[in-house]
Amino acid sequence: MARPATHIWRLLKWGRTLARHGALRGIERDPNTPPPVKRLARIARLGTVQPREPDYAGAFRDIGPAAIKLGQTLATRPDLVGEEAAKNLLSLQDDLPPVPFEQIKASIEASFEQPLENLWAEFDPVPVGAASIAQVHRAVTTEGKTVAVKVLRPGVREQFAKDIDTYEWAAAHLESFGGEAARLRPRLTIANFKRWTNRELDLRREAASASELAEHMVGTEKYEIPGIDWDRTNGRVMTVDWIDGIKISDTEALIAAGHDMDELASRLVLAFLKQAIAAGFFHADMHQGNLFVKADGTIAAIDFGIMGRIDRRARMWLAEILYGLTTGNYRRVAEIHFEAQYVPSYHNVDEFATALRAVGEPMRGKPVSELSVGQMLDGLFAITRDFDMQTQPHLLLLQKTMVMVEGIATQLNPAINMWDVSAPYVRSWIRDELGPEAAIADRIREDTETLLRIPDLVRRIEDRFPPKGGAPEPPPLPEIPIEFGPGAPRKERRGWLGYIAAMGVGGLAVWAALTQGLLG
Repeated sequence: MARPATHIWRLLKWGRTLARHGALRGIERDPNTPPPVKRLARIARLGTVQPREPDYAGAFRDIGPAAIKLGQTLATRPDLVGEEAAKNLLSLQDDLPPVPFEQIKASIEASFEQPLENLWAEFDPVPVGAASIAQVHRAVTTEGKTVAVKVLRPGVREQFAKDIDTYEWAAAHLESFGGEAARLRPRLTIANFKRWTNRELDLRREAASASELAEHMVGTEKYEIPGIDWDRTNGRVMTVDWIDGIKISDTEALIAAGHDMDELASRLVLAFLKQAIAAGFFHADMHQGNLFVKADGTIAAIDFGIMGRIDRRARMWLAEILYGLTTGNYRRVAEIHFEAQYVPSYHNVDEFATALRAVGEPMRGKPVSELSVGQMLDGLFAITRDFDMQTQPHLLLLQKTMVMVEGIATQLNPAINMWDVSAPYVRSWIRDELGPEAAIADRIREDTETLLRIPDLVRRIEDRFPPKGGAPEPPPLPEIPIEFGPGAPRKERRGWLGYIAAMGVGGLAVWAALTQGLLG
């Protein structure tokens, strides 16, 4: 853990970069921003020339790789950063200049402890893509198979660890101010971000995620996950099957190739629903650069560093919420929010249902092209504030992915109605999972599992309370405080005056460090 002065110094440097891109104005103007944070923002922008339109994405790009990933995470939190900033951050592309091939080759050989030529007969030194965490090269294995090789950037793990350390420190202090800052739970946002990035920084985890998702998607028509070459995969290198196809964002090429755009859009939405609702494990980075369409129309997904997981109970709530919104059953949607304890019990269910109706009714029966996403989000965030709803971190990634999928589907078919596409699938899943047959099957399974645990429970009780016999149990001994000797507590000799002096010296040291940095 770095010293507080180190964290403050990093925050001021990053703050000046944000200021140069005009990205601090929103923080200063927001009435919910704690006064100390506003003061820090004012210090950070001293002497900078700010553009008229803030460029949040550009600021995060200039700060560095960890900031790029954080910016992509904050794009899912318009309640935390504001609608304008979130919309701008959605355009944040995770691309950086590539690392020289000599360094990449050395990293690969060190991780496998053998020459690169022993594993690949051909290896293109020019990467096909370079992002903040890794870059990808095309190669041919010694068996003659064309593959994609993903390699971590040298030193990226250490850099991320330092930056996330400061993010945690800043989030803890922000949350300590209470009020709106505490309700939005920034510490939990950074905790999720840390977990996601740690998973991305271990390519074995990404390979395992791809393998697991492939199992869940077995039988899904024309949806493909590339296979993993486990013999050429470790924590820093991952090798997968090469995908030949058209990027799903290239609509002109898709149309020229004869693909049915409406059918592609619907298939993409249904594939996401199967992952999120049926499997509870979904590809959470489904942006346009990670989806390809093969010659036969198969949608192929790549890059599984960010994955989302939802437990079965939350999936049931989610399915009922989606179905309730599509059918206009706002009362049931409100009840689910109270059952899931998303809304505190001191609020009124009927009032919450009416608030949901105000947001949901304008959306029903309309294509996405006629909806104002900004107005919808404003309405939803107003509800969360009015009803004291805390942020639900397990749903943040799902929300972000739903926005991505909706955007791609709309690009493929501007007239698509997400509700009409989703409703039949959700209705079928609810019937299968929440119907009477499913309830009976769940009860039988739970009761059987309980019965099977009884013998183990009896053994643990006997271990905790053994039958009488053997050595007698010693009597309880009185607790006597130790005043002298090695076990005695150390006497605290410094009085309050010493504490005050220490705080003063520490404050002067921090101020000196900041002043030197600002003037230098």
